[in-house]
Amino acid sequence: MINSSLCYIKRDGEFLLLNRAYRYKNHGPGDKGNVHPEIDPNYGKWIGFGGKFREGESPEDCVLREVFEETGLTLTSYRYRGIVTFVSDVCETEYMHLFDADGFTGELHGTDEGITAWIGSDVFRTLPQWEGDRIFLDLISRDVPFFSLKLRYAGDSLEEAVLNGEKIDI
Repeated sequence: MINSSLCYIKRDGEFLLLNRAYRYKNHGPGDKGNVHPEIDPNYGKWIGFGGKFREGESPEDCVLREVFEETGLTLTSYRYRGIVTFVSDVCETEYMHLFDADGFTGELHGTDEGITAWIGSDVFRTLPQWEGDRIFLDLISRDVPFFSLKLRYAGDSLEEAVLNGEKIDI
């Protein structure tokens, strides 16, 4: 079982997003290696910023650390929006703690995990992303109170979505 945090940072109708256009497999000091999409299930998708918990971290500790590491930004205004349970036939079950943020300080920098860009919310919806992400992004945009969302995948295909214990149409 994996615990992770993910944050969608908003500013003036735009989202700061990460396109997992590449992911390097390091073969040693100074070697960026080759592109290995098979080791990154998010390859080619546009996502928020986050990652796995470290020992002793809370969801907030994790999201603050991951956002800073991946962007150089320190979140100053953020909300814990919900928990998303990912169940898959190819990956370990993951509990993702979902945040959004609208305040930050610092200087934005790039990351070796992909391409970082500010994208308008209307354009964002047209970009490659997980089918389940569209569901929880809609919940965030409608300002739905704290929620629990279970997403069950078979490979890359969303097979079932359950919001607060109730199956929803996908």
